[in-house]
Amino acid sequence: MDLKETLSVSIDALRANKLRAMLTSLGVIIGSASIVLVVTVALTSRKFVISQIEAVGANYVWAELVRSTEKAQPLSYELTPEDMQAVKDTIPAVAHVAGTSDLQTSVVAQGVVRPVTLIGVTTGYREIRNLVVFRGRYLDSLDMETRSKMCVITPQLAKRLFGQDNPVGRELHVGELIFTIIGVFNERVDTFGLSDIQTETVLIPFGLIKYYTNENTLKVLDVQAATAEDVSRVQRQLTQLLQSRHPSNAEYSVRTLSSILTAAKDISLALTVVLIVIAFIALLISGVGIMNIMLVTVTERTREIGIRKAIGAARKEIMYQFLTEAFLISGGGAVLGILIGLLVPVVVQFFLPGNLRVPVSPWSVVLAFAVSCSTGLFFGYLPANQAAKLQPIESLRYE
Repeated sequence: MDLKETLSVSIDALRANKLRAMLTSLGVIIGSASIVLVVTVALTSRKFVISQIEAVGANYVWAELVRSTEKAQPLSYELTPEDMQAVKDTIPAVAHVAGTSDLQTSVVAQGVVRPVTLIGVTTGYREIRNLVVFRGRYLDSLDMETRSKMCVITPQLAKRLFGQDNPVGRELHVGELIFTIIGVFNERVDTFGLSDIQTETVLIPFGLIKYYTNENTLKVLDVQAATAEDVSRVQRQLTQLLQSRHPSNAEYSVRTLSSILTAAKDISLALTVVLIVIAFIALLISGVGIMNIMLVTVTERTREIGIRKAIGAARKEIMYQFLTEAFLISGGGAVLGILIGLLVPVVVQFFLPGNLRVPVSPWSVVLAFAVSCSTGLFFGYLPANQAAKLQPIESLRYE
């Protein structure tokens, strides 16, 4: 019996028990769809998290003084604008350097008082923190040099103080100073709590923050490496530079997003492996189901097997027929499961933000089909072998 005839006989046998074949393949459908969906979800979440972190600044390095809670630290420990200038002059792989100093205060606009975070920033802060100005303009170099009483605010604060009105050009009272709002800004992406920018924040030129703190010091020293490959070197050189410019007892925390990026990738990989193992278990259970149903089928078709052997069918042909049936059940289920797994991301894409894409890995499709078919053939071998071993005379006498 050639391959075409074997396939035809197997299809006819499955047609005779359509409901049984469909229910048997249900586990394979679920398992193969799960593999495709699990890999798709893992890739999407991994891509989203990594893009968010990289948008914050994959080349971002920042330094802060580690403050002791037990006693006050000398002023010589504090970071200063001179440290910022030294970074510019001595670390060649640095693209931008900025410094900030902040304090909690309150602002008054149109008779409304709001608690805010007031941050004094230097030139380069916008480039490092990926700030987007969608109304008005940002603080320019002239504002920084002349210490002009200009400020930019977050959209949340603008809405709180002015509602739907345009805040650009309005006045903002911060203590005894009156600032003119020249723009409304926001961070390009969420910063996972790593930013000093809060929902209601006012940015002013760094030179003016001294009016409130009476200190010419930086709370955070922000550095942007020229490339992602330079981050570790910049981090090391920045640590050495700060240690050389301050007393030996001063301790500084110099951090990057690389560790968070690596952790996100590792967590994504671990979750993907766990979910794929769960999908494999579903396929394993479906394989046991295929084996049980095929054993029942062999028992029901014992006389048929005896007749075929009596007219000359070889053991190999009987085995191939039952293996083909198992392959059709698992392969058909795999195709349906893969189609479901591909359809779900297409539908879900319509409900996701425009900048988020759901990537489908071709390898997940190949893996789902290969594993599903292999499961069917592996668990179908025992019933097929049992059918092939039946003796013609005993089979013909079976009732």
